[in-house]
Amino acid sequence: MSTDTTPPEDHSASELHEADQAAIRQLGEAREKIVEQLSRIIVGQEDVIEEILISLFSRSHCLLEGVPGLAKTLMISTLSRTLDLSFSRIQFTPDLMPADITGTEIIEENKSTGARERRFLEGPIFSNVVLADEINRTPPKTQAALLEAMQERQVSVGRVRHPLADPFFVLATQNPIEQEGTYPLPEAQQDRFMFKIFVDYPSFDEEFEVARRTTAIQSDEVEAVLTGEEIVALQNTVREVPVSDHVIRYALSLVRQTRVGNTGIPEFVEETIGWGAGPRAVQFLILGGKARALLHGRTHVSTEDIQALAKPVLRHRLMVNFAAESDGVQADDIIERLVEATPDKEDELTSDARFQKIFAS
Repeated sequence: MSTDTTPPEDHSASELHEADQAAIRQLGEAREKIVEQLSRIIVGQEDVIEEILISLFSRSHCLLEGVPGLAKTLMISTLSRTLDLSFSRIQFTPDLMPADITGTEIIEENKSTGARERRFLEGPIFSNVVLADEINRTPPKTQAALLEAMQERQVSVGRVRHPLADPFFVLATQNPIEQEGTYPLPEAQQDRFMFKIFVDYPSFDEEFEVARRTTAIQSDEVEAVLTGEEIVALQNTVREVPVSDHVIRYALSLVRQTRVGNTGIPEFVEETIGWGAGPRAVQFLILGGKARALLHGRTHVSTEDIQALAKPVLRHRLMVNFAAESDGVQADDIIERLVEATPDKEDELTSDARFQKIFAS
């Protein structure tokens, strides 16, 4: 009988291949370099930059909301240069047409044969990074043209489909102050964005540095850190990151507690929410958790990653009811209470009677 007590080699899904380990190191190094390059132009906004990078490496899109003058456009255009990607800015206005975004077919004469031929003229959507500035200022028909391209990653003109660039990353902005003459994005269209990111005012020290830099001569030179091919490879690596059943169960618990009328949801949800988050919320929480884990040098997703991304993933997927809105309750307040009410330890979560009802629903 063999007395070998050497433990068997672990080939579990929690182990990534050596090539993936190299990709993780590359992603960590790229993150540091990107932040370093952006800090030459942008002051502060570290959380915003991290959430944008998580969305990029998750192969998803972002909706940024903030008052004018917070460097949203500058941040996005600078990011595209650090990633060596093509960049287009589309200024959304009430008279913008779908063809102004996607492109149009033109008829031109072939000089050698004299025959007239149709040719597709690509619109600004055919770039790696697309800034949709003030997306809520254009009618729903034009908004839908952009959102179809985001979802399908292609543009249909007539009967011909034109694939978009890869990587393809849309960052849309909207102004929360001016509401006259705007066309708010419907909830179904907001759901296509992975994150809704709030861009807040800078701190005193950050605004001091902004004032000092912008009133002096400064260089806007940045170095490219990653190519498009490297970004696509890292996006594939993100999807290979393993996630435990407990983390999936935790993400599901957060999302399913937002759905009014379901069993096991807290009383404060019934009182404050009119409509809850759909299945995309769970998918984006887990996918974002994978990207965040890699950016922080880890090869596994933790409940901490899910908690950190709960607000940007859920805030535009919850419809706060009229009574709660009139009391000043916002979606972020509800999400904070949900995170506090959801145990992050596996034994506590699975043994809780309220969550057992949710798991059985």
